[in-house]
Amino acid sequence: MHGPERREEPERPQKNGHHQYSVFHVSSTVRKQEIIKITEQLIEAINNGDFDAYTKICDPGLTSFEPEALGNLVEGMDFHKFYFDNLLSKNTKPIHTTILNPHVHVIGEDAACIAYIRLTQYIDAQGRPRTTQSEETRVWYRRDGKWLNVHYHCSGAPAAPLQ
Repeated sequence: MHGPERREEPERPQKNGHHQYSVFHVSSTVRKQEIIKITEQLIEAINNGDFDAYTKICDPGLTSFEPEALGNLVEGMDFHKFYFDNLLSKNTKPIHTTILNPHVHVIGEDAACIAYIRLTQYIDAQGRPRTTQSEETRVWYRRDGKWLNVHYHCSGAPAAPLQ
């Protein structure tokens, strides 16, 4: 999985002639890296069919728009559990995901949004390697010091390859 390009903010001169690195920029950069990392962990839980790990990273009231929901807003974990129980946990073939061009919006101390392209490589039922692409956005909220995915939007191919 790929991280964002790193851009250093130049030092800002102070009135007294000294330079000071922007504290907001440093904390914002760290927060953005946290959001990318937790997003990678969530996708890893999906790829591994690990519903327990998935539920620890998602808010119980998770809302989502995704291809599997046929344009409907889904709320809660039951919809997702069906795919874990009947597809993801039964998969024995490798799945590899790459996050491309992640863009994180830090929205205060306890909220962030990430948008990215997700490439999913897998082996289909005939044993051929395949790749799907989806465009995804996740909204994260930090509650009691822990980041939780509270909303997910996916356009393009289904997140879970229907092998």
